[in-house]
Amino acid sequence: MDNQVSFIRRHPLLKDIFSLIIFVLFVILGTYFLNTYIMRSYNVVGASMENTLHGKDRLIVNRAAVSLSHFFGKPYVPERGQIIVFLNGDASGPLTCGVEASIRDQYIIKRVIAFPGERVVVKDGKLTVYNKEHPEGFNPDESTRKSDQDGPKKYTAGEVDMTVPEDEIFVAGDNREGTHSYDSRYGLGTIPYCRIIGPVLLRLYPFDKIRLF
Repeated sequence: MDNQVSFIRRHPLLKDIFSLIIFVLFVILGTYFLNTYIMRSYNVVGASMENTLHGKDRLIVNRAAVSLSHFFGKPYVPERGQIIVFLNGDASGPLTCGVEASIRDQYIIKRVIAFPGERVVVKDGKLTVYNKEHPEGFNPDESTRKSDQDGPKKYTAGEVDMTVPEDEIFVAGDNREGTHSYDSRYGLGTIPYCRIIGPVLLRLYPFDKIRLF
């Protein structure tokens, strides 16, 4: 023991290098833990979420909510109207759990519209959701749109009449005119719960448009 202490005293540079290595390891582990289980950042690409979000917006996604649900052995179920980030599927097949994305748009951001068992109808520019509580149907955007500059655009293009499968959700972008948004209306299909990265918590950039969601 005395020899070890004496060696360290004779070589203070080695002590500093060892301390630096330990510090770097803790930083790497801490960053990995935060990024995996607490929060994660993403850049918005494209115009599919306008006017709520724009290209190059920097977002912070809440991973803690998903991690907590998984800790208790339950799937994370977002709220209707929430903006979420989820993992895209393989370009050669359907969006299934356990398949890593092999296309450029590995992560996609959309708004939650409907849940398992609910019927979604898009017709004549209107989006309507039918469920047990609303057998006559309702517009899921009514509680989401804060203004004409924020929230889904009023006109929803496409022709859809489907029931959301078990353990999956129906999502759509806010820019629903034409084919600006690749979502559950156009080819993407419904999204399994296990693919959800988390709900958007904060827009961090641009700095003059910082806001919570």
